[in-house]
Amino acid sequence: MRKDGRKLNDMREVTIEPNYLMHPEGSVLITVGKTKVICTATVENRVPHFLRGQHSGWVHAEYSMLPRATQERKQRDAVKGKINGRTMEIQRLVARSLRSIVDLEKLGERSIVIDCDVIQADGGTRTASITGGFVALSLAVQQLLDQGILKENPITENIAAISVGMMTDGQIVLDVDYFEDSSAAVDMNFVMTSSGNFSEIQGTGEKMSFSQDEMLEMMELGKKGINKLIDLQNQAIREGNRLNHKMTNYPLNPIRKEILIATRNKGKASEFESLFAAKGFTIKTLLDYPEIPDVEETGVIFAENALLKAETIAAKFNMLVLADDSGLKVDFLNGNPGVYSARFAGEMKSDAANNAKLLHELTHVPAAERTAQFHCTLALAAPGRESLVVEGEVEGQILSIPRGDNGFGYDSLFYVADKDKTMAEMTEEEKNAISHRAKALQQLEKVWDEWISNIDR
Repeated sequence: MRKDGRKLNDMREVTIEPNYLMHPEGSVLITVGKTKVICTATVENRVPHFLRGQHSGWVHAEYSMLPRATQERKQRDAVKGKINGRTMEIQRLVARSLRSIVDLEKLGERSIVIDCDVIQADGGTRTASITGGFVALSLAVQQLLDQGILKENPITENIAAISVGMMTDGQIVLDVDYFEDSSAAVDMNFVMTSSGNFSEIQGTGEKMSFSQDEMLEMMELGKKGINKLIDLQNQAIREGNRLNHKMTNYPLNPIRKEILIATRNKGKASEFESLFAAKGFTIKTLLDYPEIPDVEETGVIFAENALLKAETIAAKFNMLVLADDSGLKVDFLNGNPGVYSARFAGEMKSDAANNAKLLHELTHVPAAERTAQFHCTLALAAPGRESLVVEGEVEGQILSIPRGDNGFGYDSLFYVADKDKTMAEMTEEEKNAISHRAKALQQLEKVWDEWISNIDR
C-alpha cells in the first residue's frame, strides 16, 4: 500500500473536462490526482518558415507552470527573460508526441498550437500535458472537419502518457505523485498510442540502475495505465464534440446521403440495403474505401467493439458509419464465447476448430441446458454526435452433431425450435427473416428517424 492509500498498480483519479475555456478551438482541464493542467489548442493559418509552400501543417506545443502551482513561488520565465531548460524539454516532448499521431499533409498549411499551463503541480505534469493536449487537439480538429475546412481527419490514433517509478525497495508503482517521484530510485515516462506503439520512452536511474526485466515490467504496467487514459480521452472527446455541436449548431459537412457499413462482407451489407434505401441512403462498405484500416476490437462486450469501430471511422472520415459486433452466447458457459466467438479456439483457428472447442466444453451437458443466443449489437455513429446503439438476439440450442451446409461459424450447431432447423439448414431468406442481425435492424428502424433528425439539426 502506498502513502496515499493506492495499490502499486493504481492510478490517481483522473478527470478530463472538455471545453473548459470559451475562446480556444479546443480546451480541457485535466486533473490527475492533485495535478491540474489547462490544455488549449489554437488553429493558426500559417506554418513555420521551413514548411512554407510544402503543403504540410505543423503541431507546436508550449508549456508553463504558474508561479504558485508549486509549494513555493516559481519565478515566471518572462521575468527571467528566457525559458528554462526543463520547460523547453517538456514542451518539445509534448509537441513531438502529438506530431507523431498527426498526418501533417492532411492538416494542410496550418498550425495547431497546444498550450499546456500547469495551475497545480503534484507530479506528472508532462504526462498530463500530453494526455490532455491530445483531447484539446482532437476537439480543434473536429471543428475544422465540421466547418468543411478539412475533408479528412489528420489524427491517426490516440496518444497518452503516464509515469512509472521503481522505489528503493524494488517495488514498481504506477502514476507517481511528487512525493514518490522525489524518492524513486528509477523514474520512467511512457508515451504510447492506442495501437500499442510507443512515441517516446524516458527512463532514468536516479539512485540505482535497472535491469531489462525490470524495464519490461515497468513498461507493461505503463501500458495498462495508458489504455485506461485512452478510454477517458475518448469519453471527453465525445462529450466535448457533443457540446460543441449543441452550441454552434454545425451540420455534418458534408451531409452525404450514404452510410458506410463497416464490413468487407457484401452479404452482410446487403441485409441493410432495403432499410437504408427506403430512407434515401446509399450503402457503402469498406470495399469502397480500401484506405480505411481495420479497427482493432479491444472491447470486452459487444457494444464496446461496435462503438469502437463506428466512432473511429466516423471521426476520421467524417461520415455516417454503421458497425456491428455479433457472436454466440451460451448460457451454460456464462455467455461465452461472446465477443471472442470468432477466435474461441485461438486467434488463427477456423470455424471447425471453434465448433470442436464448443462441443468439447459442452461434453456431458444435457440438451435442456444447452440454451444459447446469437447476439448482434449495431452502433451508428456520426462525427461529434452521440452514437446510437441497438441490439437483437435469436434464441436457440446447441446440438451435439452439426446439421446443414448453408451457414458458417456456429450455424450448423445452432438449432431454432420454432423452425425445427439449424441456422445452416435454413435458406438465406429464412435466416435473414429471424436472425439476430434482422432483429437488431428492426430496433434500428424504430429509432432511425428521430436520431437522424437530431444530427441534421
